[in-house]
Amino acid sequence: MLSALLAMLLTPAQAQEGRHVNVASLEGVVDPIMAQYIARALDASVDDGAVALIIEMNTPGGLDSSMRKIIAKMLASPVPVIVYVSPAGARAGSAGVFITIASNVAAMAPSTNIGSAHPVSGQGEDIQGDMNDKVTNDAAAYIRTIAEKRGRNADWAEQAVRKSVNITEKEALDQKVVELIATDIRDLLNKLDGRPVTTSTGTATLKTAGAAINRLDMSLPESLLHRITDPTLAYLLLTIGIWALIAEFNNPGAVLPGVTGAICLILAFIATESLPLNWGGVALILFSVVLFIADIKAPSHGVLTAGGIISFVLGSLILFSPVTPTMPSMPTNVAVPWPWIALMAGLSVVVFTVAVGAGLRAQKLKVTVGGDIAGATGAARSALSPEGIVLVQSEEWTAIAVGRHIEKGETVQVVGRDGLTLRVKAVSDT
Repeated sequence: MLSALLAMLLTPAQAQEGRHVNVASLEGVVDPIMAQYIARALDASVDDGAVALIIEMNTPGGLDSSMRKIIAKMLASPVPVIVYVSPAGARAGSAGVFITIASNVAAMAPSTNIGSAHPVSGQGEDIQGDMNDKVTNDAAAYIRTIAEKRGRNADWAEQAVRKSVNITEKEALDQKVVELIATDIRDLLNKLDGRPVTTSTGTATLKTAGAAINRLDMSLPESLLHRITDPTLAYLLLTIGIWALIAEFNNPGAVLPGVTGAICLILAFIATESLPLNWGGVALILFSVVLFIADIKAPSHGVLTAGGIISFVLGSLILFSPVTPTMPSMPTNVAVPWPWIALMAGLSVVVFTVAVGAGLRAQKLKVTVGGDIAGATGAARSALSPEGIVLVQSEEWTAIAVGRHIEKGETVQVVGRDGLTLRVKAVSDT
């Protein structure tokens, strides 16, 4: 459904005159949206007659399923695919290692690195036991067969999975992990020119020198959906969603906070699908919600709110630190920056202190329902001896007769009120 919707919003590729290369940007986490975008870029490159598709890469990793979809599309492409780890300071980590190895030509910019594809815990420790062996062996076999197909250093590729080795662009060139080091796209095109490559349709010689550069950007829907996979943004969506739902809970019928909260939480959980989520962290954050609500409904002089803040901070710290093995494609050492946690914790204190304070003040207010109705007349709906039901100003009230017993149907007059109980007397006695 999502793929179909996005496809409707995209413009079909048109064949272009003259030699050109297409450039797509693989920036951030490898997720289903990224896989769809790269697949679209490959299809566009076939349709518009591009000499090659260059994938500029800077990624910490991502979902195994999305990574495999990208690789399958690359291996089946009739258009040469060049992966270029760029700009300076960029990395090809975890899933990025696999995608780089699967390219027809791999290149890196100066001051970049590639590697670290070993399954680890969120604390960076090796996972022990059968689960680690299964995950590692599967990933090692997969990357080795891809490296052998592309004629790259299969031993290093396997060690990137088994030992989490990481190397610079110069080391990668020396060890035949990549073929080129280029300072920018134009330098890359000059160095690619005349290089033979093997695609799904056979061997071809790249003619890239002087080729026009055509950038294929993400569509607006793709860009928005992909950006939420940033761990900090996912965390903010989760927190704001919680605040909004509590606001709705504390003010039933407000509607807007409830709708906002639901949307934020749905987007947050979509984002966490592509991140190494620790469900213990989610549980602690949700438990903080329980404590906050409990303090609103049953005030404990701030004790429950304090417990909620502690639970919230602990949950935030371990939110992206899974205790179970992560796939070698998944990014490691993902965390929400301390300043954001401190800011949201502080705002939580303010939000819930205000909410709890408002709740306490509301509980101490004297009931004012109905306004001043002293002197109003009505009818006894039941006998008052001395308590019964009367109808005054089209509303039924509990009432107590002042003076004599009042029969059902008699006309009564309000002489006072205690909360929601009226004091009335028979009009015939006045």
